[in-house]
Amino acid sequence: MGDTGRQQRYQPRQKVSPRQEPTAMPRLALYALIVCVLSVAAAVVSFTRGSFLGIVWVLLAGLSSNMCWYYVKRARQQKSATG
Repeated sequence: MGDTGRQQRYQPRQKVSPRQEPTAMPRLALYALIVCVLSVAAAVVSFTRGSFLGIVWVLLAGLSSNMCWYYVKRARQQKSATG
């Protein structure tokens, strides 16, 4: 929809401060890191109980750690490209 030239009666306030610092780690990278730590803990518990299901947890830990590195690296590249 185009601008009709009328003023809006209600203009929502901006919640973001212009001096707000960007987050240190992207949210998806943080979630991947949490999944990695939890899957390593699950792998340790599985192997100490004698279950070979821990292999699946180790594979999940490897996948999530790679995802974490990818999202951190991508955020750094985007940050350096924008300024």
